[in-house]
Amino acid sequence: MAAKQPKISSRQFNFGYFLIAILAVMLIQGWIAGRSIANLPYSEFQQLLEQKQIAEVVVRENSIQGKFTAPRDGKDYFTTLRVDPDFANRLEAYGVRFAGAQDSNWLTTLLSWVIPALIFFGVWLFLFRKVAEKQGLGGMMNVGKSKAKIYVEKETGVTFADVAGDPAAKQELQEVVSFLTDRERFSRLGARVPKGILLVGPPGTGKTLLARAVAGEARVPFFSISGSEFVEMFVGVGAARVRDLFEQARKVAPCIIFIDELDSLGKARGGYSMGGNDEKEQTLNQLLAELDGFDPREGIVLLAATNRPDVLDPALRRAGRFDRQVVIDLPDRQGREAILRIHIRKAKVAPDVALDRIAAITTGFSGADLANLVNEAAIIATRRDASAVTNADFTQAVERIIAGTEQPGRLMNRLDRERVAWHEMGHALAAASLPGTDPVHKVSIIPRSIGALGYTLTRPAEDRYLLTSGELESRMVVLLAGRAAELQAYGTITTGASDDLAKATDIARQMAATYGMWPPLGQAVLEKSRTSYLGPAAVGVQPRDHADETAREVDLAVRTLIDRQFQRAREILEGRRADLEAGVKLLLEKETITPDDFPPLTQIVDPVPALPQVGPSAHAG
Repeated sequence: MAAKQPKISSRQFNFGYFLIAILAVMLIQGWIAGRSIANLPYSEFQQLLEQKQIAEVVVRENSIQGKFTAPRDGKDYFTTLRVDPDFANRLEAYGVRFAGAQDSNWLTTLLSWVIPALIFFGVWLFLFRKVAEKQGLGGMMNVGKSKAKIYVEKETGVTFADVAGDPAAKQELQEVVSFLTDRERFSRLGARVPKGILLVGPPGTGKTLLARAVAGEARVPFFSISGSEFVEMFVGVGAARVRDLFEQARKVAPCIIFIDELDSLGKARGGYSMGGNDEKEQTLNQLLAELDGFDPREGIVLLAATNRPDVLDPALRRAGRFDRQVVIDLPDRQGREAILRIHIRKAKVAPDVALDRIAAITTGFSGADLANLVNEAAIIATRRDASAVTNADFTQAVERIIAGTEQPGRLMNRLDRERVAWHEMGHALAAASLPGTDPVHKVSIIPRSIGALGYTLTRPAEDRYLLTSGELESRMVVLLAGRAAELQAYGTITTGASDDLAKATDIARQMAATYGMWPPLGQAVLEKSRTSYLGPAAVGVQPRDHADETAREVDLAVRTLIDRQFQRAREILEGRRADLEAGVKLLLEKETITPDDFPPLTQIVDPVPALPQVGPSAHAG
């Protein structure tokens, strides 16, 4: 059970600080008065008056206040009690200016203390609220109010012309715009717009941009809020904010509500609620109730975005709540080219820049990655004082994003430098010797910022969605060829191939346990591949539902696949020994080479056939 939150009385809270403010003002005034005003006995005052050391006075009913002609003990002013009846005559006889005044009444005295205290408290309250908002304590000062930001059409500044990469997703959302601008057309045949539309896809693919484009095209108010902004430290605040958000939307309908990062609000509810989970569940329950309660004919459209649809509560995804899911995937080659054309509008690009070539070597880039690519290319061109961004700048930007920045000042000893050259040239020649592998673009032995001592840049010529077992084995050969080249040159191996071995092991394990590409194990899926829009699955111990003997067969299959492809890499490099030595020599001389510098990198020779597989494992062709 969640601990019951104590109620906070705002009156007691403010009154206590109000008293502190009054005391502070009193102390400050008393301290100032004590530093600048001297309390004189009346007899001493008479003596100073006779000595002409009094400059001016103010006579009150029961006191005399005045100023010395010269400071006494560091004080310029004085006050004394008692006034003689003939005091005015004596002042005039000594040539002292004087004036009479009545003591202030109680109201004046009270205001002289209250007004400074109120000013002090107002400043304190303003600063406290600012700090509370920055620290996420806004719920204490503004409980139950929605934090949704309202954008009108001119403030979004985004239309469908600014979105590219996924025409199918754009077309689906254009129907939402049609409903908001021409509702009679849909209602004519009894159709209704989906209550909720869930945008699903990897990070950086433009989910938020699409939602803003819908609002810009429809010219309706756009409520934008993140799922994490609903939940606060007090139980019930999130539910109140959901209610407030939909109340605001009903007042300005037709409109669009966009909830970003829905997974932070709508995670699947568990069987047991403990602690802060109550607040999240109450917020989710209120959202479900609002989805059931509002009529889409009112003109309210709910859009939400997430890159973790697998964790959403089933009640949230059912029909009648989020009726439609729009998958916004990574763009293909044509989509990447269209996205690049949008982003280069703000950059000064040379006329001969080949966007189709750049799109071809950026497989796997999201829209955000491509925006970053254009920015990096512009920075590189600015760094060399160029008048425009060129193809070379884009190529260097791609290398920076993929492999990190070059570190030419990071010196290696001669032996390590030669080993790296053999290693990288082994990768490059293996890739050039096998069909179905990605073409080589560049080979370098200059260290990079990601910790690599060298790298071989290979990029696919086209997008691939299906791979054969032979193509997977060829990828393993390319990964293992670096160590094979080292072994051929020095007869020993180093730790430089650790990342290559890890990738090759992953491919072999997926072939044997996930893709059913190892005949002794049959077509059974022994290790499920968890699809995640956030990248590879988290590292950890995966539960298995097969016997220990089967697990042992999987391990043997992985080892056999790796050993065979390693032997295949050695045979390829032995057959191209002359090219390998020539390439290493040129690489040591120039440090970075391309297929134009070394033609064997583009030459596809007759590939060495795969090693025959013994017994029942003979399946690869």
